[in-house]
Amino acid sequence: MHPVMLLPDHADTSELRQALWRHRIGHRITDEADGQLLWIADPRQHDELNALVERWKRGETLVIQQSTKRSPTLTTSLASLRQVPITALMIVVSLIVFALIGVFGDQLIVTLTIVPIGISAGELVFGNLMQTLTSGQVWRLLSPAFLHFGWMHLIFNLMWVWYFGRQIEALQGSRTMLLLLIVAGISANVAQYATGTVLFGGMSGVVYALLAHVWLMSRRIPQSGFFVPQMLVVFMLGWMVFTMTDMAGSVGFGNVANEAHLGGLLVGLITGWYYSSRRLKNR
Repeated sequence: MHPVMLLPDHADTSELRQALWRHRIGHRITDEADGQLLWIADPRQHDELNALVERWKRGETLVIQQSTKRSPTLTTSLASLRQVPITALMIVVSLIVFALIGVFGDQLIVTLTIVPIGISAGELVFGNLMQTLTSGQVWRLLSPAFLHFGWMHLIFNLMWVWYFGRQIEALQGSRTMLLLLIVAGISANVAQYATGTVLFGGMSGVVYALLAHVWLMSRRIPQSGFFVPQMLVVFMLGWMVFTMTDMAGSVGFGNVANEAHLGGLLVGLITGWYYSSRRLKNR
């Protein structure tokens, strides 16, 4: 994303937004201290964007097709998803896997756990990670991130994937978002496996990486367009610490992948520091 211009504070930009999406101009508007900052995804569309903004400032009607009321909403939604394909894919794959678990049950779960799981003499037996990887089952390093074992687990994780992921992908691109998914997902899963846990899953390790990344970018570069409420950071970190205590187990939250959370958080801090340092260096 590239900053273009400041729009008047408290101005109604809804019609301008619709017009920009109608013209397939990827953009974002953030509230700043001195007005509303308009960002553009593709600098090559700068002239077209400027022309629409000038018409909007003159009070011209930008959206003239009032007969098809559903079209702007559908167009806006599809255009928004096209701006964040990796974030959308993460959510869709997680939903599909969750639905398929209801059909195939344990058969699918053991296909996606970090190492193969079986039953011998009435007890669970686990494979070895190195042997699993050398046998070609490399997907298992990441696949546990898409495993969710309940509706609350699924909704909680995907809500934050959408909140943080679309910021990163819109402002830093799909390549950065894909890199974060792979590195944070694998790091979180390996960190959890290193503690001796095998049957685990969820996107929460990636969520903590996205949280840390967005938080550092917003703190070190306030004009970058990133934003996360400080109370949300406090809540998320407090929740991570709480689930590490014995008190969490006593109230039914003992079976939490704490090491995955911590591993993801560290990845996000590293990437956030790296990308923000690059941005500061290039100023």
